[in-house]
Amino acid sequence: MSEKIWLSSPHMGGTEQRFVTTAFETNWVAPLGSNVDGFEHDLEQFLQGSHVAALSSGTAALHLALILTGVGAGDEVICQSMTFSASANPIVYQGATPVFIDSEKDTWNMDPVLLEQAIKDRMAKGKKPKAIVPVHLYGMPAKMNEILAVAAKYEIPVIEDAAEALGSRYHNKACGTLGDFGVLSFNGNKIITTSGGGALTGKDQAAIAKSRFLASQARDPAPHYEHTHIGYNYRMSNICAGIGRGQMEVLAKRVEQRRSNYQHYLKTLGDLPGVTFVAEPSGSFSNRWLSTVLIDPAQSNGITREIIRLALDKHIIESRPLWKPMHLQPVFADAPAYVNGVSEQLFEYGLCLPSGSNLTTAQLEQTTNIIRTLWK
Repeated sequence: MSEKIWLSSPHMGGTEQRFVTTAFETNWVAPLGSNVDGFEHDLEQFLQGSHVAALSSGTAALHLALILTGVGAGDEVICQSMTFSASANPIVYQGATPVFIDSEKDTWNMDPVLLEQAIKDRMAKGKKPKAIVPVHLYGMPAKMNEILAVAAKYEIPVIEDAAEALGSRYHNKACGTLGDFGVLSFNGNKIITTSGGGALTGKDQAAIAKSRFLASQARDPAPHYEHTHIGYNYRMSNICAGIGRGQMEVLAKRVEQRRSNYQHYLKTLGDLPGVTFVAEPSGSFSNRWLSTVLIDPAQSNGITREIIRLALDKHIIESRPLWKPMHLQPVFADAPAYVNGVSEQLFEYGLCLPSGSNLTTAQLEQTTNIIRTLWK
């Protein structure tokens, strides 16, 4: 049987074991230690402009950002609809309601025009949103200048979901450093991994220090266990952080490899009728975490993204539809949504292609050959 071609599998760089071994040799295997401190420092050096708290997941980072922003029961938080559910779930953790905003066509991310319409409408209903959560989908930077301008106009904090966008840049600033807070993910399928893990970023050093406090069960300084705040078990382990330290050494290479995958797909599939790719707008640099394609059956002689997905699946090649918008998810059926049809069309036509930085040329060629055959 042929070896499976994964959508986006972990890719070790070779030095991770050295940092993990140090954690074992020093017996620092708990959620603190030199690897955690070092990983935070490495991220701060890479991002250039934010303080960082290493956490157990990107979801934990978003949850803490909402807490630090003051989101509570009965509040509303604006959230991009075209995203993974982890962008919206922590809003509900806080007893708040997500208000979903559809995408614009250029980047597939939050539409700034709809964003302002939604804010005006929520305020007219007596509910000024407490935060805005835009997402850099598949590593493509959102239109942050426009989004931040709207947020500033109405004095609403921005929590930037950059879980898929480590290594992406917007007008030469690192994604994850543009909002009041930023969220990173190091899940196994991300551009670098700590097996599981995430990070909260922010310009306010005191706020990031408080996030570390809350993430460590909010234990007050005392010889006994004293608590004046509700805490969480959200800190990253020293072992996972050791993996992250090794991964940071190859991050630039991983971005280069992912962008090379995209160029291969663009070159080999871009001429097929009905096939389109999302291009980088001026000022944007995407890490191309996942290479995505749109298939319009009206122009492709009836070939759909599902036909392509099943054809690849027959050859043990993993692909998947784009995210199903949150406003279409049963669990959020009652949430307010401001839509324009863009994300629904993206979900209908879009497919994520194998994108791992460890893909071989032969695997990429096998994938594109199978797809091209469908047009013959």
